[in-house]
Amino acid sequence: MNIPSSTLDELLAIRREVSGRTVDVDEKTVQLVIFTLQGEWLAFHGDKIREILPYGRVFFVPGCPDSLEGVINVRGDIISVIRLEMLLGHPGTAPSQHASILLGQGGGMQSGIRVDEVLDVREVPESAILAPPGTLPDHLRPLVLGIVTIRTRPVLVLNLGRLFEDYQRGLG
Repeated sequence: MNIPSSTLDELLAIRREVSGRTVDVDEKTVQLVIFTLQGEWLAFHGDKIREILPYGRVFFVPGCPDSLEGVINVRGDIISVIRLEMLLGHPGTAPSQHASILLGQGGGMQSGIRVDEVLDVREVPESAILAPPGTLPDHLRPLVLGIVTIRTRPVLVLNLGRLFEDYQRGLG
């Protein structure tokens, strides 16, 4: 069949004639903010991240736990900045040259979270997020919502609300 160049509507009309019907499948999607942290690919649900900021000057606050890097001024609001790697059981590191601060909210808390690099913000089908692997270390199990494959890499989807709740209780 030789089809001349047409508009999308014309092509869809031809397709319906040939196949009898077109099926639309609406699968629920989830927005993820995908980032790296010490070589691992991780993500938060996009509805928990209010803003992505380039890493800038963070002001040290004496007497705070090591997991609190300091505070930043965001348009007149003073926001804490947490070292996510320490909450995940890794040693603290200096910010990378591509570091960003994710302004997150959840678990009754709002804070900045320093990450090494933001890779992508994308919609993924809910069905693409699989149950967390059973091989996760015990301390990570309550913090991981699931795992998804992005660019052939496994990405752990973290529960920001639970992370913040634990931090407030002093478990971070």
